[in-house]
Amino acid sequence: MTLAPDPIHQLFGVDRARARELRVLVLTGYGLNCEAETQAAFERLGAAVERRHVADILEGGDDVLRPYKILAFIGGFSFGDHIASGRVFANRLRFRLGDRLARHIDDGGLAIGICNGFQALVKLGALPAVGRSVGSGLAPQSVTLAPNDRLGYRDAWVRLAADPQSPCLFTRGLPEGLVLEAPSRHGEGKLVIADPELAAEIERAHLIPLRYIDPSGRPTEAWPANPSGSPGGAAALCDPSGRIFGLMPHPEAYLDPENHPDWIAQREAGTLPPCGLGLHLLAGGVRAVIDGLG
Repeated sequence: MTLAPDPIHQLFGVDRARARELRVLVLTGYGLNCEAETQAAFERLGAAVERRHVADILEGGDDVLRPYKILAFIGGFSFGDHIASGRVFANRLRFRLGDRLARHIDDGGLAIGICNGFQALVKLGALPAVGRSVGSGLAPQSVTLAPNDRLGYRDAWVRLAADPQSPCLFTRGLPEGLVLEAPSRHGEGKLVIADPELAAEIERAHLIPLRYIDPSGRPTEAWPANPSGSPGGAAALCDPSGRIFGLMPHPEAYLDPENHPDWIAQREAGTLPPCGLGLHLLAGGVRAVIDGLG
């Protein structure tokens, strides 16, 4: 009997049989609210996903993170965005889980932070972590995600282009010339790097894997294509290893072609993709673990 081709393998190069051995932890609670779609994304790629409240993880032992190859810090409004988005959540993680998070990174684990999760990873020091050495604990915070130039919460779809030279494992292997689209919904997403030497190093090392682009395909700082005014169109950040990745748009919200606001027009034009384009980014992480890069 001939088995039908696996569309996930065909589209993303992910062997779902091998992916079943990959355990992903989706952290929930404290106002985070994108757990269902994040779990669904990784499960479609074949991974074994566990959703656990952060409080449960904080009370776990020294090995609480060891079973997981990918940690997913999801979107939402942790602690109501009091003080600053992701600040309270990051502080709780640093002081209650920091040593175990650092060990996860040192042991080759991956992490993705989406929107509020990205804000938390930045304030936690997990991104960009330039100059951090193995065994040194989490790095101090060196950049931030500040309020958008146009103050207020912005909810709209954006277009993104990947840097093919970035070490980011989640964006590695994307089809050449692919324009990614995803909803972006935040009020604090402007990447601010106060130290010019650090900003130059981030650029030299290609640690900005995704940039907002205008209709011509060029990185832009102009609203509305860039909802925050982030310099250079920066929409994401990774660490030098490429294993820690944060982005403001929501790839987990574009899993099906019909999630796109123009899906009917795309269908009529014959351009409707077989899967939502957000899966490309999650697939990159799963593929990296399967290939032994994580």
